[in-house]
Amino acid sequence: MTTPNLALPYIAAAQAQKHVTHNEALDRLDGLVQLSVTDRDLAAPPASPSEGDRYIVAAGATGAWAGWDGDVALFSSGAWLRLSAREGWRVWVEDEATLLVRSGGAWITLEAALGLVTRSTDVTLALSPNGAATRLTVAEETLATLAGPTVTSSIAIHARAIALCVSTRTTSAITGATSYDCGIAGSPAKFGGSLGTAASASNLGIIWPEAFWADTPIVLTANGGDFTGGAVRIAIHAFAFTPPD
Repeated sequence: MTTPNLALPYIAAAQAQKHVTHNEALDRLDGLVQLSVTDRDLAAPPASPSEGDRYIVAAGATGAWAGWDGDVALFSSGAWLRLSAREGWRVWVEDEATLLVRSGGAWITLEAALGLVTRSTDVTLALSPNGAATRLTVAEETLATLAGPTVTSSIAIHARAIALCVSTRTTSAITGATSYDCGIAGSPAKFGGSLGTAASASNLGIIWPEAFWADTPIVLTANGGDFTGGAVRIAIHAFAFTPPD
């Protein structure tokens, strides 16, 4: 007989060697309370585990973990102990610095479980039952060793995105040009004109929300002479969209 939630073994009436059952229950509690695991990507036990190590077992488990997919493996008293995952369990994954929740038979992030917004380069703000999404995105690139009359970014405002802003920061003093413009082909100062060349100069190139129908890179244009050096970090701030499945 075991307890209904954590499967802790009961001590039976008149049981011999009660300490064995009691110690097993303590081992399980020690492994489950304030649950934190080293990793969740291993499908086979590590070669040299330490006492008390815990892992979420990855899919396709083998060896001593065979059949334990998704459960927690605890190394205790020189052997692996299976802690069968239950709905609502929470676990800290140390190598990812991420908190997971057991939901619907899978481990998902706390943000996903609660529908929270996370800090990321691509954040979903609204999501339909069939996957249609409204997203807020930011893409960043440092354009280094500036040279010539113009420099074009490798990142772009994506097709069918709505741009809100392109921000800039001069990370290394610009030489050759007396100032520069930030824009796109055909509109060189769309996100700011006559921007500073000194290190740490910055600009928030806010525009009215504008839809772009093709991938559109950012272009820096030198004023008063060609670029001969320096670096500028740019960031594209935009709304993006995903159609339903």
